[in-house]
Amino acid sequence: MNHTRIKSYRYRIGKNQYIVIQIYQRADAHTGQGNALATNALNIQISKRSGRRR
Repeated sequence: MNHTRIKSYRYRIGKNQYIVIQIYQRADAHTGQGNALATNALNIQISKRSGRRR
């Protein structure tokens, strides 16, 4: 089974906030005969929450 590890860090420099997302992913492909293609694609969606958290 393939595992994906995701780490996110938030930084604030002055008035600006930055988010850094590190994604570690491995793709494997096995075949008994012929060709195998291992893809390492991700679908990422980042949305901003409205309002404040409490």
